[in-house]
Amino acid sequence: MATLNIGLTEEQRYGVIEVLNRHLADFYLLNIKTKKYHWDVVGPQFMTLHELWEEHYNTLSENIDETAERIRALGGYPAGTAKGFLELATLKEHPNDLPSATEMVARLANDHEQVIRNLRSDINRCSDEFQDEGTADFLTGIMEQHEDMAWMLRSFVEGEQLYSSGGRTGNETQPTVNA
Repeated sequence: MATLNIGLTEEQRYGVIEVLNRHLADFYLLNIKTKKYHWDVVGPQFMTLHELWEEHYNTLSENIDETAERIRALGGYPAGTAKGFLELATLKEHPNDLPSATEMVARLANDHEQVIRNLRSDINRCSDEFQDEGTADFLTGIMEQHEDMAWMLRSFVEGEQLYSSGGRTGNETQPTVNA
């Protein structure tokens, strides 16, 4: 790793680079899964999902590149092989499995939620443990994008459930808003 004088110790930079490489691996695996489902989806929702997933994998591709560049800016090297990504990723593959469109959406929603949980934890680590507010801010922006993508996917699954059950039951819990 290059010697840098950016206000972080070498130990702090190593810690942040390790965190970023794990996220890079998850982003890459999620991108692959999203693209695979984009190619394989069939059924009445084909066009809607095909277009949504293209938007999602384009966002993920940008995040992958920006994360790798952040790693380089901190003097490290991004993981860059399929083997490396699979070793670092917290997400799991489902090889040789072709689920229904609704199951594809549910799996991607779950993966985005896992990424969000990981990011939320590591944002705090970057800030508190490594004193790297820049990376904490960087990861916060990415987390917000995943929150939006997860919400869109959950809304689709919820819509499928409503459609198949004939509508809302009225038992949905809503957060209370203080006036």
